[in-house]
Amino acid sequence: MPSIDRYIFRLVVVPMLGVFAIAASLLLLEKMGRLMDFVAVEGGPVGVVFKMLAALVPEYASLAIPLGLMLGILLAFRKLATTSELDVFRAVGLSYGRLLRVPYIITAMVMAVNVALVFYVQPISRYYYEQLDYELRSGALGASIKVGEFTTLADRMALRIEESEDEGRKLKGIFARVANSKGQVLSISAKEGAFLATKDNPDTIILRLTQGTIVQDTGGQTPRVLTFTRHDLPIDLPAIEKFRARGDAEREYILPELLRIGWSKDETATKRDASQASFNFRLVEVVMMALLPLLAVALGIPPKRSTSALGVFLSIIMVVAYHKVNQYGEDIAALGRVDPVLALWGPFALFSALIIWMYWRVAYVPGGQAIGALEVWFAKLSKRVSKLFSRRNRASLRVAPAE
Repeated sequence: MPSIDRYIFRLVVVPMLGVFAIAASLLLLEKMGRLMDFVAVEGGPVGVVFKMLAALVPEYASLAIPLGLMLGILLAFRKLATTSELDVFRAVGLSYGRLLRVPYIITAMVMAVNVALVFYVQPISRYYYEQLDYELRSGALGASIKVGEFTTLADRMALRIEESEDEGRKLKGIFARVANSKGQVLSISAKEGAFLATKDNPDTIILRLTQGTIVQDTGGQTPRVLTFTRHDLPIDLPAIEKFRARGDAEREYILPELLRIGWSKDETATKRDASQASFNFRLVEVVMMALLPLLAVALGIPPKRSTSALGVFLSIIMVVAYHKVNQYGEDIAALGRVDPVLALWGPFALFSALIIWMYWRVAYVPGGQAIGALEVWFAKLSKRVSKLFSRRNRASLRVAPAE
């Protein structure tokens, strides 16, 4: 690899990886707060939060990867332009196409990774996330007994626990009211306890109680009171329905399944429309990555003798807005209101034409700027804001109180 290619490779890869890490982390942290609240309400173990976040990584990566790729190339060409290195490369005969050779090699590799994510890894991980959510709500993860609340088990037992330590392995302040097979009611209180699994019957667990009292209601006679050092109380687990099979939503289908369902005459029209919409949405998101280097160059090169960062902010807005437009197109195409090709490839054609025009302005028009008018407006606005702040600072100095 020539030295110029190695140099551009370093300029692109470092910010690309940094932006990807920051974008993915922000998305995960925003989701982590809501998952923490959800798991706390359901009374589940903390470890399930990180399992659910790990299942969401492929979904968030499919958005963070294009954003990181574009900003990595944009910041690389912005650095070349602001340090006048780009002028030197152009003066020695290196075209923009030649300078984009390495960025396009990186783009091809990243596109292959994104294809694997959106067509194979993401559907499986999304199904795993839904399975964890179902198990958490149903109590299969040990979340059905909440601390400080009465919980009814098998319609014959009411259980309340004051404190839980070591992720539920150690319980304190236990009260249980049990109706046995003879119609008698037992009121049991214990200082401590723990849940133990049974080998013979997986549908029954043992609540081992220590240091407690049993009050037996004998039906009108004087209740019998017993104290114990250790007592094992069997608990029948509620029946939990098996989680559904993968494929409840189209985003859980992998590529071969989408192709089979979307173009099968045996499926209903609604099912075919939804599958075709999901397939075209994933495909258009991947194909758009091929145009991101051109967009990055068009927005990354500021006007001469300028260090404006307007292109950086505008590029983020354009990529995120295009992603939202695709999501809306997928939704209306899945409902059968618009053909999936028109709903998703129509915006792609318009966005592609805009990107190609912007790149042509920068690469082939002498002194051309893709967002020249916006740059002029942004520069005037910046000057006005700076003047406004400077006037306020001078005014505050004039009215300063005398000592």
